[in-house]
Amino acid sequence: MSIYSQKPIDLSGISTYPLASRPSKVTVSDFARPLSDDEARGSAGLIDSLPNILAAQSLRSVADAIVEARSKGRAIIWGFGGHVIKTGLAPVLIDLMRRGFVTALATNGSGVIHDFEIALAGWTSEDVDSALGTGEFGMAEETGRLINQAIKTGVDRDCGIGESIGSALADMHPPYATFSLLHEAYCAKVPVTAHVTIGADIVHIHPHADGAAIGAASYRDFLLLASIVSELDGGGIYLNLGSAVTLPEIFLKAITVVRNLGHTLRDFTTANFDFLQHYRPLTNVVRRPVAGGAGRGYNITGHHEIMIPLLAAAIIDRSRK
Repeated sequence: MSIYSQKPIDLSGISTYPLASRPSKVTVSDFARPLSDDEARGSAGLIDSLPNILAAQSLRSVADAIVEARSKGRAIIWGFGGHVIKTGLAPVLIDLMRRGFVTALATNGSGVIHDFEIALAGWTSEDVDSALGTGEFGMAEETGRLINQAIKTGVDRDCGIGESIGSALADMHPPYATFSLLHEAYCAKVPVTAHVTIGADIVHIHPHADGAAIGAASYRDFLLLASIVSELDGGGIYLNLGSAVTLPEIFLKAITVVRNLGHTLRDFTTANFDFLQHYRPLTNVVRRPVAGGAGRGYNITGHHEIMIPLLAAAIIDRSRK
């Protein structure tokens, strides 16, 4: 029994509201559209015209590494934060997945939530400033109830969060499922791992949350990611899109687990894409994992909604050459 006089707060009295009633800042009508082969070929002229210097050179090198990884049958792991979903890029990544340029996805709790709301309602990203003062921030009923139910059901089936949410969406047949990375990856049997910080996500403040289930499912996803990271050896690539803290830390721990268990992990590529440079992605993704000649690391600064479609165009064009 705890020795503290202060007791944990009781969430059973939390008030929620229907997701449909919440104003949101991002809708599927704003999302990117995947390029056709002809459009990618047309975009290639712009990419090839860029100077062979600094970020432009790095962008082409990352695209080449992805194409080479597919040709070698090595892992192509895309790590992404919630901002990637909020900038409308799910259709671009889904298209790359269908073309064979995504063998696994890793995300954080924010990525799961925004992707789930997109599938269910076609919109996401509430106005935090206006909702926080009234205590309504994060209280969309369906988001909290359905995600937590999916996690608890998944734990009983020995599934991580990524697979559990994908499975739940597949069973629900929501109206915007084709815009959901987790749904489309589940249907394609592409692994998705989700790595959460308990207390950091809005679904943790709902009465349906089960800390033991969340922890067990997220830990299973970490072990699964470590297994997938071992497949980077000999030509794979890991990309970190917009996660400043969680995924870089998770990736670094997966690297050390794989090497500690005696797996060779060399000759692979890492890349970080974000609109600001942060310490952890630079250190834990771009530098440390490939140090000592183990591989190559690239850091590309720019807005996701511009850089990721440019990268996709370069990948598609180079795969046809």
